[in-house]
Amino acid sequence: MTEDAITIRGSPTVASSVKIVKLNNLRSLIVDVRSSEDAYGFVTQTDIVYTACSGNK
Repeated sequence: MTEDAITIRGSPTVASSVKIVKLNNLRSLIVDVRSSEDAYGFVTQTDIVYTACSGNK
């Protein structure tokens, strides 16, 4: 289990997410809240693969 969590901004690009995942040997990232009404989110390796394969960046 990872002791330190890494968070990213609310609108990451696929490229920036891949870079962070690879550099830190992670399988997912926590997406930080953008406002007080938002909830935290997660971006997984699977999310990155689906987005990259669909052409959305």
